Amino acid sequence: MCCEDLICARCAGPVAEARCPSCRSARDSMHHTSFAITPQLLIAIVAVLLMLLVLLAAHHG
Repeated sequence: MCCEDLICARCAGPVAEARCPSCRSARDSMHHTSFAITPQLLIAIVAVLLMLLVLLAAHHG
């Protein structure tokens, strides 16, 4: 969801401009990104670890 079209009930300004604390809070909560491990990221991590194990085994073997 985008905050560009939202109007703040407190200051009647666009939320995207963040004129008041309510706007800033709403904009920050909409654009807040948290780190989450997605299935794709998990597969990529496992693939990299497997490649490292294969390289180590080939180097020592």
